[in-house]
Amino acid sequence: MDDDRTEKIRQRAYEIFQREGGILGNHERHWQQAEMEIDREAALPLTADDALPETREIDSADVLTVEALAMHTGISGEEAQELLDRLGNDRAAIEEAARSLKAKGGS
Repeated sequence: MDDDRTEKIRQRAYEIFQREGGILGNHERHWQQAEMEIDREAALPLTADDALPETREIDSADVLTVEALAMHTGISGEEAQELLDRLGNDRAAIEEAARSLKAKGGS
């Protein structure tokens, strides 16, 4: 495995472990989930304009959109989903809120 990919997976697995309360015994599942997330993210478009629909509207149920928003703005996937749920589907408002959240020390 590529060292950079392995490190990303290790970090993500630890984040999953922490998010689930730090309960020991699920390391294999955490690693597998982290691998899937990292590989999925690697396949995403490189820019937010590519990742978000041309209509300037976002479907909050779209997992790839949530992940793209999180990656582009530097917030967690959970925070991205919360913004999408709270703000509806206005791309500009969501991205502005995400940048603001990150600036305030979100993820």
